[in-house]
Amino acid sequence: MKLVVPAGGVRSHWVSRGSILPHQNPCSMVKSPHLVPPPLNQNREHMGRNKNIKDNEKQSSAASDSSNFGSQATGDMNIDDESIDQDTIDSSKIDASMEEFGDSAIGSDDKTSADYYFDSYSHFGIHEEMLKDVVRTKTYQNVIYKNVFLFKDKVVLDVGAGTGILSLFCAKAGAKHVYAVECSHMANTAKEIVEANGFSNVITVLKGKIEDIDLPVPQVDVIISEWMGYFLLYENMLNTVLYARDKWLVNGGIVLPDKASLCLTAIEDADYKEDKIEFWNDVYGFDMSCIRKQAMMEPLVDTVNQKQIVTNSQLLKTMDISKMTPGDASFTAPFKLVAERNDYIHALVAYFDVSFTKCHKLTGFSTGPRSRATHWKQTVLYLEDVLTICEGEAIVGSLSIAQNKKNPRDVDIMLKYSLNGQHCAVSRTQYYKMR
Repeated sequence: MKLVVPAGGVRSHWVSRGSILPHQNPCSMVKSPHLVPPPLNQNREHMGRNKNIKDNEKQSSAASDSSNFGSQATGDMNIDDESIDQDTIDSSKIDASMEEFGDSAIGSDDKTSADYYFDSYSHFGIHEEMLKDVVRTKTYQNVIYKNVFLFKDKVVLDVGAGTGILSLFCAKAGAKHVYAVECSHMANTAKEIVEANGFSNVITVLKGKIEDIDLPVPQVDVIISEWMGYFLLYENMLNTVLYARDKWLVNGGIVLPDKASLCLTAIEDADYKEDKIEFWNDVYGFDMSCIRKQAMMEPLVDTVNQKQIVTNSQLLKTMDISKMTPGDASFTAPFKLVAERNDYIHALVAYFDVSFTKCHKLTGFSTGPRSRATHWKQTVLYLEDVLTICEGEAIVGSLSIAQNKKNPRDVDIMLKYSLNGQHCAVSRTQYYKMR
């Protein structure tokens, strides 16, 4: 699922600045944690993201067939096979830090996504975008149509049904009955869609929150939901799915999808960081750097060109939706990102993968920059420092994630990172808030 991106959250134009000259190896520059990239070389191809969707579709067209997920994901992401210690954390630690560093910078306005969350899903436009996300919608369709044995004569619960598309897939695959739960006013439209397609005897649309409604049946065999938000966990719809699982899923029942993984990599992004962040230092001759502080704390949802990637990708956390508890979505995960070339690093990039392991064949999709673009894009965390890194050097640190106390649909992030390289030594802690 997806919420409307805040103004300025999606790139609308391009500013060309600050690439590395071909004769200037970044690892031959003077050692400095705040090294400014040299002037633009007009002959160098942009490492930006303005044409990346077409590039990604050309280079990852095979990703449109979700049945190839198992063979693709490993190669695309370069995820380490080693298991990573993932400690559940007390969200109060991040909350306390955010109060000190974040709320004062962002301001005292308490209005958050909770105020417009459900209303935002009442308009058809957001559903149009999700339905037209072929990677997303075709994957679910393939899971259902190519694995009819999971749905035939089964009672299905569709959590956050929207237009009812997943319920329609399930009904067409032979489900005994489907309960489509939708809290927004789109539930009324979903009822019309169900009637128009002749499935009123199979699909029952229920308007309301999962936590508040009563199902006409004591148990269901299958729970299906497209609950994923930006950064995987933004909007916190996962907890709603877990609530439904614990209340209604029969023993031996299945949750689809059942696995979700959060990954991290690092990119060069001088041009856009200059345009989005450093812009505030001098606005028509005036110092507006106080807004820069706010911009730094707000992760950017955007599509990253795979050519910008400088390091390997690190698996941070894999969640088993069929077994996890709500508290498992707050965690601290260590990372080690090793440079694959000499370059500058301006940001870390998070993305997620989803898989359906109960199918005949492992099925799923990735939202990573090396895969076909989706409406989730990637989540960019800009660094205060410009890191000069040489091939083989590593950025090490940890990423802590917790629900915001005031609004659990928001996500608080604490990033700790350090680099002790040949030409750059830095250690820092930064805080971000997705809201």
